[in-house]
Amino acid sequence: MQGNIPSRCLLHLSFALLILLSMLLAFPSTASGKMLTRMTSVTPHFVTARPQYVYAGAAAPGAEFPCETSTSSRCYTPQQMLGAYDIQPVHAGGITGKGSTIVIVDAFQSPTIEHDLQLFDRIFDIADTTLNIIAPDGQEPFDSDNLNQVGWAGEITLDVEWAHAIAPDATIDLVLAKSNQDLDIQSAIKYAVGHNLGDVLSFSFGEAENCMDPQLLREQHSVFFDAEHQHMTLLASSGDQGAASDTCHGGSLFLSVDAPASDPLVTAVGGTQLSTNDVGTLKREAAWNEAGKGVSGGGFSTIYRKPSYQMGVPGMNAYRGVPDVAYNAAVNGGVLTVWSLTGQDQAFTFGGTSASAPQWAGIVALGVQRGHKRLGLLNPALYAIAQTDSSGQAFHDITVGNNTFIDHNSAGDKVAVNGYAAGGGWDPVTGWGSPKVSRLLPLLEAQSHFPS
Repeated sequence: MQGNIPSRCLLHLSFALLILLSMLLAFPSTASGKMLTRMTSVTPHFVTARPQYVYAGAAAPGAEFPCETSTSSRCYTPQQMLGAYDIQPVHAGGITGKGSTIVIVDAFQSPTIEHDLQLFDRIFDIADTTLNIIAPDGQEPFDSDNLNQVGWAGEITLDVEWAHAIAPDATIDLVLAKSNQDLDIQSAIKYAVGHNLGDVLSFSFGEAENCMDPQLLREQHSVFFDAEHQHMTLLASSGDQGAASDTCHGGSLFLSVDAPASDPLVTAVGGTQLSTNDVGTLKREAAWNEAGKGVSGGGFSTIYRKPSYQMGVPGMNAYRGVPDVAYNAAVNGGVLTVWSLTGQDQAFTFGGTSASAPQWAGIVALGVQRGHKRLGLLNPALYAIAQTDSSGQAFHDITVGNNTFIDHNSAGDKVAVNGYAAGGGWDPVTGWGSPKVSRLLPLLEAQSHFPS
């Protein structure tokens, strides 16, 4: 090789060195995991999926749901969410995720997902897309009496339908772990990354980061580094127990953030309580803290050091802060989802940060089509944008609310874990806030240094 290195290559090299610096500063020394809306007894080395949902009505084309107009128990359609987060202008410009692939990793299966997705599309007038279901390690027979499997079926349904609602023409690869054991989840993630399946991966699960086997946590971090090397974007819900997580053997709560959201190579998505008018115009938004339903996960890692992109951000300590961004997660004000597991075509209002992460994955898919390239690790770009005059153009800054979490332990005693307050700029409740997508995407594209 002769001559000088081209300036574009130097730019790519500089960005790679920035990522490497983040890794060296943040490399883990112990362990982790996450995903819930209510405290339960958790077996170590499992992640759990218990999405919160409320029955909304029979599902059929032309159906109108009472919660759409209720003043006491609200729900949102895809069209309203597109309006609230300024996604409609992106779709109107022909950017719908075409040519991109969203990878969703979940456990077990949802036997009705293909039917439900097609009915969801007919009800809300969304174009059909390609859904690939991949079970690299095989599948357990579905047991409708197993509440664990039923919870995951609901999670799968929510993840697929709402990633699709945001990026209707993106292909969806649903990668299903054989079970929700950490080793099986890790195997599914490793398969998705090892086969370079898509542009963005969405995780709606986890556990307290110190409850995951330390060696497995290091292996997961290594897989995430491989994903970054391939310019894949990783997104994870920050959790639904505020500043708390379940203790490693279940039965109580302690101050903790969740993995994989706490990994510095992952963009952690917290929760908000959204209020819009009937057409989706955003009226107000606060940190999600909904009694009996859930609270936006957030706080500081005790494993990962503060990565370089968080250096100099007010409100940080010496460790990785979570979340990075936020999105609607309320149950009262949740998203309409078609789920026919009972044999009847039904719709439910779903909430939790597990509704937030897949919708952000859809936003990334839109960015991939718009920029004709992968966006890779979002965090350096998100933090750079948020610390300029463009911040107000790109984000709704959430300044109201907190993530203190109160529940009961296995003995029935009340347990409160004091959290943090939302405020101007970044905070460990909602990160930089929720997106104004039509203005955020060009800014992300300008910050991305990966080749097409």
